[in-house]
Amino acid sequence: MLDIVPNLSFQPVDPEKAKVLSAADIAHYNSKGFVQPFNIFGVAEITEIRRYIDGLMQDMGPDGAYGINCYQARLSGLWDIATDSRIVDLVQDIIGPDVLCWATAILSKKAHDPKAVPWHQDASFWALSPARTVTVWLAIDDADAENSAMRFIPGTHDKGAMKVQATGVNAVFHKETANVEMLGAPFTNSLKAGQISLHADMLVHGSMPNTSDRRRCGLTLRYCPPSVEITDPAWAKGVEAILCRGAAGKWRTHPRPDNNDITQTLSPHVVGNN
Repeated sequence: MLDIVPNLSFQPVDPEKAKVLSAADIAHYNSKGFVQPFNIFGVAEITEIRRYIDGLMQDMGPDGAYGINCYQARLSGLWDIATDSRIVDLVQDIIGPDVLCWATAILSKKAHDPKAVPWHQDASFWALSPARTVTVWLAIDDADAENSAMRFIPGTHDKGAMKVQATGVNAVFHKETANVEMLGAPFTNSLKAGQISLHADMLVHGSMPNTSDRRRCGLTLRYCPPSVEITDPAWAKGVEAILCRGAAGKWRTHPRPDNNDITQTLSPHVVGNN
């Protein structure tokens, strides 16, 4: 373990450096910890992306809905989504001109999926410092309150690490943020297919069981600047970062893969997805 005390503080974004996001967008991100929605992929594009994502999940079998994590350096299709300039332009306005994508995950809740994603702060699970990751959530399907869209608790991104407690049954993982009822009203991250949201890595968020007759599928993409350090060498072995723009600094990055067949690559050593 490197001698680094994780810095989980929030660094406000400078609106003067933004090229695409408006001053109002930056102000909302700084005060609430997220900003949305942004139209990225048109109907034809997201239809093709959905076909691709569905194919990956089908190839992975029973583990497809929750098990396709961190393949951004192993599948050219995911590489191309992560490096799409329309997404990276928005990310750059938040983290700066040097942009790394260090993790991705397909998160698909089938109709009547009983699993909940408990309230949590992403960066508290990660061996990264400082906490400067921004997560892009790309809606593969329409996501709303009915089919268990992700929910944020606005303004919890700049409070540091919060107390946690054990979760109940049907939870995706075993810890959750404690006393969330004291943190304010949740915001439902409703998105149309092809739209994205961006949220800070210490923002408290989660999702309910999907009690509807509709699937809710999304692709998360984790971006950070090269000033972020990996604090655990063992954890670092599982990070397969790709350089989306600018310079990589001390990070080891991977070139665009030739392969786009998930059955023709080994599963990455997964880090950072929940």
